[in-house]
Amino acid sequence: MLDNDKTQKNFLEEIIEKDLQEGKVNAIQTRFPPEPNGYLHIGHAKSICINFGLAKKYGGKTNLRFDDTNPVKEDTEYVDSIKEDIKWLGFEWAVERYASDYFEQLYQWAVELIKKGKAYVDDQTNEEIRQNRGTVTSAGTNSPYRDRSIEENLSLFEQMREGKFSDGEKTLRAKIDMAHPNMNMRDPIMYRIIHASHHRTQDKWCIYPMYDYAHGQSDSIENITHSICTLEFDIHRPLYDWFINELEIFPSHQYEFARLNITYTVMSKRKLLQLVKEGYVSGWDDPRMPTICGLRRRGYTPESIRDFCEDIGVAKRDNLIDYSRLEGSLRDDLNKKADRVMGVLHPIKLIIDNCPDDFTDELDAVNNPEDESKGMRKVTFSNTLYIEEDDFMEEAPKKYFRLTPGQEVRLRYAYIVKCTGCEKDENGRVVAVHCTYDPESRGGNATDGRKIKGTIHWVNAKDCISAEVRLFDRLFATEIPDKVEEGETFLDNLNPNSLTVLKDCKMEKALLGAKVLDKYQFERLGYFSVDYDSKEDSLVFNRTCTLKDSWAKQK
Repeated sequence: MLDNDKTQKNFLEEIIEKDLQEGKVNAIQTRFPPEPNGYLHIGHAKSICINFGLAKKYGGKTNLRFDDTNPVKEDTEYVDSIKEDIKWLGFEWAVERYASDYFEQLYQWAVELIKKGKAYVDDQTNEEIRQNRGTVTSAGTNSPYRDRSIEENLSLFEQMREGKFSDGEKTLRAKIDMAHPNMNMRDPIMYRIIHASHHRTQDKWCIYPMYDYAHGQSDSIENITHSICTLEFDIHRPLYDWFINELEIFPSHQYEFARLNITYTVMSKRKLLQLVKEGYVSGWDDPRMPTICGLRRRGYTPESIRDFCEDIGVAKRDNLIDYSRLEGSLRDDLNKKADRVMGVLHPIKLIIDNCPDDFTDELDAVNNPEDESKGMRKVTFSNTLYIEEDDFMEEAPKKYFRLTPGQEVRLRYAYIVKCTGCEKDENGRVVAVHCTYDPESRGGNATDGRKIKGTIHWVNAKDCISAEVRLFDRLFATEIPDKVEEGETFLDNLNPNSLTVLKDCKMEKALLGAKVLDKYQFERLGYFSVDYDSKEDSLVFNRTCTLKDSWAKQK
């Protein structure tokens, strides 16, 4: 998408290159303008990659500007999280700005529009304004206050600023055309009254600009050459241009690309907030959430997210991206980076009967076959190991190449063992498997050349460590959670099995000292990351993803 060596350009790159060649702009200036009313999600990551990536490719700059025009929903908590997420993704902004930096200038420009007869104060309620807007097939109705004199409008707007009216009592509207085919142009609201403390300006203001009024003018103040946003703002572009033209200010221009929609999740901040507030997830950084902080906690890397955004490209039409493509980018990255270790999630003992009780061995294990610089580590071996419960079957079907009475398997990095039987508890559950080992097969190869079809992982029961493992699945059970039957909500599509917590899993001792967000491949099981809840003596691992796309088989 943003690779300098790529020959095929997306439509945004074509626009920028044309603007540069024709001298319309001398330097590229973009911006990323989040509203600080929630945490960023994977959809925002795409916008971040596009805005910062394009500016970097063409030698320009990107501003971070917070659209903080609604004090009721915004908080410094969200400001801090947004900055952290952008830095984690690998980007740096040129300057940090806020729409609130421009409140005075925006107010003065509103006064200018009133003086030009292009704005008026309306006493109608929001409901009356909505009803009088008309429909897509019928014109709206002029407000009875539309023809107030300029002097009266100036006086009322000043009184609005001074706090002489209550919330919703009056609004300032642009005077355009109540019969315009684009309903956004039917005298849109520019200012509303909100008596609430703002996270930066506190109680200085009680009138706040609407997004459609503040956004384009903020772009203009910052000399943004290419204001890049998602496709739903396409119908807002004429209003964006109208304000800039009427005020005769720097001609920023808006361009739209298709927003990111991914299967098995929701991208609405309102719905994500509902999941958090109503306790369906543990917080904004719950590893099942599509938030950037949730993906980070789960074990995603910034490189994998940037690669995913590049892989899906920049389109002009909305489409639905399968979640497996995001996981595919992650697997490609972790396969190159993650150290291999052995961990047993559902442990049962494997007792080697012909191995002395005091026998110990140290075996060489590869840390990462994709990166020789990672070297080797030592794994210890004894006569008592832990293996996965489902690596043994007392009565096995054909083509079952793991442990069953009379059958041999290879223990990863170690020896060939032959199953001789098992022990059960009073409920008939297998608690230990017995076997013998071939002392001549150290390293896993039979000296007589016999072929061993199965290889399983294990840990030494005598020096392993215990850990908690959290297995995460997709938060929703359906591809499009918002697609519901009458009377249902997206919450009815939640996956009841999206989290499984396993206690007392067994890990090789190489994991002692693992730090939060360290990433590993548990051989045969998947990729795992150390969770924030870990302590030095009690590690907690999150399964980041499986080794293969398990959902493809289910579908």
